Amino acid sequence: MTTAEKTATQSEEVLEQVLTVNFGPQHPSTHGVLRVVARIRGEYLQDAEPDLGYLHRCFEKIAEGWTYPQIVPLTDRLDYLAAITNEWAYVLAVEKLLGLQVPERAEYIRVIVGELQRILSHLLWMGAYALDLGATTPFLYVFQERERLYDLMQLVTGARMTYNYLRIGGVKRDLPPEFFPLLEKALDNVLKVADEYQALVLENVIFQARTKGIGVLPPDLARQYAISGPMLRGSGVAWDLRRSEPYSVYDRFDFAVPTGQNGDCYDRAVCRVEEIRQSARIIRQAVAGLPAGEVRAKVPAAIRPPAGEVYTAIESPRGELGVYLVSDGGPQPYRLKWRAPSFVNLQVLPEIARGAKVADFIAILGSIDIILGEVDR
Repeated sequence: MTTAEKTATQSEEVLEQVLTVNFGPQHPSTHGVLRVVARIRGEYLQDAEPDLGYLHRCFEKIAEGWTYPQIVPLTDRLDYLAAITNEWAYVLAVEKLLGLQVPERAEYIRVIVGELQRILSHLLWMGAYALDLGATTPFLYVFQERERLYDLMQLVTGARMTYNYLRIGGVKRDLPPEFFPLLEKALDNVLKVADEYQALVLENVIFQARTKGIGVLPPDLARQYAISGPMLRGSGVAWDLRRSEPYSVYDRFDFAVPTGQNGDCYDRAVCRVEEIRQSARIIRQAVAGLPAGEVRAKVPAAIRPPAGEVYTAIESPRGELGVYLVSDGGPQPYRLKWRAPSFVNLQVLPEIARGAKVADFIAILGSIDIILGEVDR
């Protein structure tokens, strides 16, 4: 056997070997302390199994020892890129147990800050995803705009990331007068950034080559896994709780639900960029229709909901964020179960990554948009 034949034989043997490779838990592309156990043959993935728990903080158990109001700031630490939506889902559950009517002005304010939070979350995803695929400039563009939006959130809530702004029965304080002109300018800038991102990234042939036809999630498989959010809508399923099962005052606003056609990484990216435009549209309608009145209902100092159980869900930037809350009549929850969309959406990773190239794995994982604080809780 010649040297060339020996080399060819050895190469074939190497390609036939199945290697086990760990992505994470310390790897920038995993977007947190996620470990993925990948089995690789040559350049292709045979399996990719998420290994969770590195950021588990016992949130649900801790909540059993805290009073209902004390839990609000604790929820901020779950999906820390969408803290307002965490608070919203939780206070909705408590209000449902209490049978509490939230003032109309507070509902509109919740919509305004909630949609600002969606824009902030999607902007970070846009920058990080482009960076995952090797593009540095879009990251700088979107983070510049995020800082301006954080200034707005700080003006309203007093904080930039974990807000503790929503209250059982309303919100902590009213919107200050100087907020509104700054908001209008910020929305103009956000829409400009969305257009620039579309031109720089979504219409870039290299980005399209890296994302089109990659990580395809068929709609039937998405339903079987209970996928939600842009992951589901990217597969062509127009399910958005703000439209499908409206909560708060979302039934008063006119907005579109962006969907994809192919369920690939590209369609999921397009959906998120378009959702930024729709969030700006909702915010402007909410500001135009903002009613006068109180921003917080009268709530007893010691909150003791009657014994019972409720489930509430809202549309977070990552999908259906649900809270199952059980009361035994005491000042603390008997049981709190958090339905985290990042956790649910991550379960489909082995299905959509199997058979993909190793280089495409980062694109697939990034397209799910997970937050490990919410996955592990």
